[in-house]
Amino acid sequence: MGSTDAQRLETPPDHDQLDSPKAHISSDVGNQYGSSSLTEGKLHSLNNEQASAWHKQSQPYKIPKSKHRGKRKAESLPAALSQWIVDHQIGFAVNLLVLLALTHLCFPRARRHTRKFFQLSYYNPGSGKYTLGWDDLPLVFYWIVVFTGLRAAVMDYILEPLAFMAGIEKKKEKVRFAEQAWIFLYSSSFWSLGMYLMYNSKYWLNLRHLWTDWPTRELDGLFKWYYLVQFAFWLQQMVVVNIEERRSDYAQMFAHHVVTSALIFTSYGYHHGRVGNMIMCLMDIVDILLPLAKMMKYMQFQLICDITFGLFIVVWFVTRHVFYLFVLWSLHADAPQIIKYGCYWGPTQNLGGPIEPPDRFGHLLQPFLNPVGLVCWNGKIADSFMVTLLALQVILLLWFVMIIQVAIKVIRGGEAEDSRSDDEESSEEEADPYQSAKSHTNGSVESLPYEKEVGVEGLDLCISYRRTSPQRKFRRGGGAASGVTIPSDRKELLGRIGCDKKGS
Repeated sequence: MGSTDAQRLETPPDHDQLDSPKAHISSDVGNQYGSSSLTEGKLHSLNNEQASAWHKQSQPYKIPKSKHRGKRKAESLPAALSQWIVDHQIGFAVNLLVLLALTHLCFPRARRHTRKFFQLSYYNPGSGKYTLGWDDLPLVFYWIVVFTGLRAAVMDYILEPLAFMAGIEKKKEKVRFAEQAWIFLYSSSFWSLGMYLMYNSKYWLNLRHLWTDWPTRELDGLFKWYYLVQFAFWLQQMVVVNIEERRSDYAQMFAHHVVTSALIFTSYGYHHGRVGNMIMCLMDIVDILLPLAKMMKYMQFQLICDITFGLFIVVWFVTRHVFYLFVLWSLHADAPQIIKYGCYWGPTQNLGGPIEPPDRFGHLLQPFLNPVGLVCWNGKIADSFMVTLLALQVILLLWFVMIIQVAIKVIRGGEAEDSRSDDEESSEEEADPYQSAKSHTNGSVESLPYEKEVGVEGLDLCISYRRTSPQRKFRRGGGAASGVTIPSDRKELLGRIGCDKKGS
């Protein structure tokens, strides 16, 4: 049988041709023409590497399964919905707010309901203050929508252009800068407002006054607005981390937002806004310094970044592990001495009680159901607050240990890397698998062999079939908001707060 019986054609096949059985050289070829003579006549001239290549070709080719194929199918619908929300945050928020405003203006009978979204509820003309109740939730929902649109608009049209003006050219770094700048702006504003309220209160530098006059069933308008908007912000952060791109510290971040929101909600319902105001001020100051350090890193102000990071560590320790424990000690030592255990009812001007709890569990929900209904305080309720606050302290201690380890490593000359960013960039820059098989000699794309009926002597036994399964890249959003949450991965933590220098 001569070499003119067949001709080998090397042209790239279509996907269907690759997947078809004819795209593979089967062991039946050897059986058809006599495997014994083939082995004696051809394989004796092959070296070990070529013989191995022939052995691989003689087996049916199996396309490797994608590791993420099943996951993509499971997440396709919610991921597509999340992507739509992310892409239309501004329009979504504006349309809802415009619809609400038009309803309020055009339908007078609906105004008794729509005004709850714009105004504080439960106003007492006699005292000039506000009580609390379920009608406060429409205002919280309103500010969740406002924050959603405002955050996207400020980042897209103010902060990212500002990052470009500061010399940040890469898209990812501009998004990172905008995220940190948004957290910096919000935390600076509400930390300042919280400090103003605390400075002008009687519990400024006097923790015993956190518990006096309990239950304080009426609040100043500014204090109530501050508390509800803070609650709305953290609820909106829970939405952000779920609709935008999930990062490696998603679980820690989401848990942090859930615990924070739960503490704000329960402290508001049980009339402990003073304690909530103090704790939020202790926490928010860190949310100013950490984003500021990150912003300085992106703008390559290395010295300012290092100084800010050092200040961040000191402030973290003082506020979250010293002052915070003072508040917990006051809950343990001062609250039982000042608050008389029992249940109270009625407005502040005509407060009744204390009495014994009328049931086992039902009274625990009364503060959230009735503005002047039953509200109780006893050792079990105090212990439940203490356990929650101590659990938060444990999380903060674990994070602080990691921060100290990172600081020591950086001081010793350790290289800081943002592993999360590296992963994202590699997924974004994945090449077409049919263009990634480059020749090592001239950089051209290798031609994949196209099967044709050939004789044995026309077969090139040294061809190695290789196929890379195409991996679809998928991203759920442009960027995720991050609060003060510290990731669990130490290497990632280096990149997030280490003020690393770019380049090695």
